[in-house]
Amino acid sequence: MSAGTRPRTPGTAAQTRLPWWALVLPAVAFVVLFVLLASPASADTGSTSFGEGTVSRAVEFVRHALQS
Repeated sequence: MSAGTRPRTPGTAAQTRLPWWALVLPAVAFVVLFVLLASPASADTGSTSFGEGTVSRAVEFVRHALQS
């Protein structure tokens, strides 16, 4: 055995703690991309501008998707 290492005892697992943003940011990115791709409102408008009510429509879409 080399200096500074301890033998691993059977039955113990390595524990790793992730920062909060390591879980939240991928989840937020997934929801945003899902809303952008699956939103039926963006399919029939044909505009690329960020108009009024877009955020409220996105929130309602996510709420409806989570309920079903």
